[in-house]
Amino acid sequence: MPAKDKKVKQPSVEEPDKGPPLQKGVYIFPNGDKYDGEYSQSDNGVLERNGIGTHTTKDGVVYTGRWVQDKMSGQGKLEHPSGAVYDGEFYSNMFHGRGKYVWPDGSFYEGNWEENKMEGDGEFIDTEGQTWTGTFRHRAAPGLRFKLNLEI
Repeated sequence: MPAKDKKVKQPSVEEPDKGPPLQKGVYIFPNGDKYDGEYSQSDNGVLERNGIGTHTTKDGVVYTGRWVQDKMSGQGKLEHPSGAVYDGEFYSNMFHGRGKYVWPDGSFYEGNWEENKMEGDGEFIDTEGQTWTGTFRHRAAPGLRFKLNLEI
């Protein structure tokens, strides 16, 4: 993990680097996982997920979205067998940027993420449909405001 005082340079997800040309195909990993999508092959023969593709684990976790240098980076959707779903931005296999996480019980958080943590402005909707807005700091949310939805 990078030091807090250093900026991490993120590879562009809009303009992939001008490496080997992208190919498309299906790859079954030795552990039973499956990747179906775009990839590149280096000069020494190493395959690397790049571009758009779907990775399905043998346990049923499915990621569909952009890959950069063999990591989930850019826009994507991660679905768990439990029913939990994250749909949003990724960077280096982490929730990073804007996104929405829905828990199996239907409650959800929509807002900013930083290195897999809720960070910054966001909104949490609980199982009763009540909305809480404010600034989230990892597991804490000092000063959250309850948003009253009045029906007339």
